[in-house]
Amino acid sequence: MLTGKQIDALTIFNYPDPVLRAVCTPIESYGDSLEALGRRMIELMRAVQGVGLAAPQVGLPWRVFVIAAIEENGQDRIFVNPELSDLSGRAQAEEGCLSLPDVTVPIDRATRATVTACDPTGQRFQMTTEGLLARIWQHENDHLDGRLIIDYMDTQAELVNRKALKALKAKYEAAQQDQR
Repeated sequence: MLTGKQIDALTIFNYPDPVLRAVCTPIESYGDSLEALGRRMIELMRAVQGVGLAAPQVGLPWRVFVIAAIEENGQDRIFVNPELSDLSGRAQAEEGCLSLPDVTVPIDRATRATVTACDPTGQRFQMTTEGLLARIWQHENDHLDGRLIIDYMDTQAELVNRKALKALKAKYEAAQQDQR
């Protein structure tokens, strides 16, 4: 796991960083460090008004994502080793991503989902929901499998987002040059 300093130094990675395409590995050790990681991810997500954030988006190839409290009486939650099941219904909606600023893509997703996961202490839980929260779970789970919203783009979405994607690639390449 990470040290406190490493956790504090985490930032959100942007496309096309290769870490965003990693198929993540399951977490095997639980405890305070994992809780601190989840809290830092929630902090980063909230700082940019996000509703979810997955570990690859902070440079870590682990099966962890966090979700903001979007429902009444809800709470921010950390999902460790999540598994989605019982996906049903279909609806299309525009989705954005914290790792792809200024890019939105219409995506057809299940409207109902069940997630089985662990909290940072290793305690398993299961939840079922509909609507926006089900969509967020699917979006964040995609990150854990190396999938991004741009993988769902049709030709029209590619045209609409071409300039933003080109700018993200240029910024990434410039940062890579600066590190050499």
